[in-house]
Amino acid sequence: MVIWVVAGVSLLLALMALSSARRLSKKLETLSQSYWELRYDYTRLRSQLARLDPDQPDAEPPPPAAPPSVTFVPLSSMRKKDVEQGS
Repeated sequence: MVIWVVAGVSLLLALMALSSARRLSKKLETLSQSYWELRYDYTRLRSQLARLDPDQPDAEPPPPAAPPSVTFVPLSSMRKKDVEQGS
C-alpha cells in the first residue's frame, strides 16, 4: 500500500513539474518575442531619427568589430602557390 502512495505522490509531483515547465516555456517565448520587437522598434526609430537630423553625431558609438578568429582563404589561391613552388 505504501508503494502505491509513493508512486501516486511521485506522479503528482511529475505532473506539477511538467505544467510548471510548460508555463515557464511560454513565458520565455513571450519575453523573447517582446525583446526582439523592442530591438526592431529601437533600430527603426534610430534610423528615422538619423534621417531627420543627419548632422547630429550618434549618441552611442557602434561596437568595435572583433577580428575574425578564422580567415577565409580561397582554395584557388592556395593551388596557385603550390604550382609555383613545384616548378
